[in-house]
Amino acid sequence: MDAAEVPLKIPTHVGLIMDGNGRWATARGLPRLAGHRAGVENLRGVITAGIKFGIKYLTFYAFSTENWNRPRDEVFGIMDLLAEFIDKETIPLHKEGVRILHIGHLDRLPPSLVDKINYAIDLTKKNRRITVQLAFNYGGRDEITAAVRKIVASGVKPENVTEALISRNLFTAGIPDPDLIIRTSGEMRTSNFLMWQSAYAEWVFPSTYWPDFNEDVFREMLREYSRRDRRFGGLSSK
Repeated sequence: MDAAEVPLKIPTHVGLIMDGNGRWATARGLPRLAGHRAGVENLRGVITAGIKFGIKYLTFYAFSTENWNRPRDEVFGIMDLLAEFIDKETIPLHKEGVRILHIGHLDRLPPSLVDKINYAIDLTKKNRRITVQLAFNYGGRDEITAAVRKIVASGVKPENVTEALISRNLFTAGIPDPDLIIRTSGEMRTSNFLMWQSAYAEWVFPSTYWPDFNEDVFREMLREYSRRDRRFGGLSSK
């Protein structure tokens, strides 16, 4: 069988680092925020593709705890774009059976955005066709630190701390670890994304900028995933 015809093995959970919005805009002579708008507008199409492929969980890295260091106008422009996305897409996504979750901190976000996020979470909480996690004001190290603080505060003895206990105290508690993580734009960095959960994930780095990431590129990444032999520290199954 030709390599391009490898039967697709569909991962349960795919994480996406949506990189390249600014460079996409610069290449077109547009302001960076235009790239972020194109990137946010691309979310719906990728979610639709995920549903079509039969993926059960998608986690989008939308805004990191380090992104606060960007220019103020860009930071709050991104927040406005997320608010627009929630306003426009929450009800249509709800009708398609999408459950929306947030991972990260809400405390630094504008109250109006927090209200919109909580509305989307509450409206879609019973949906199970696909779960979409928005990692917004999220960082992997911060998540692990927060989990450790919760465990210490609960009075757990050191000898009773286990990997399972840590997992239960992460933002992603109850969500399976990602099988595949895609970082667009060709940059090969993990950028503090799902650090604990991605221990045995497969990573792919397409050169496509996020606004151009579509169903066809997604399928190619799934083909690449399907070629991988996941060993989880053991021996090859081949």
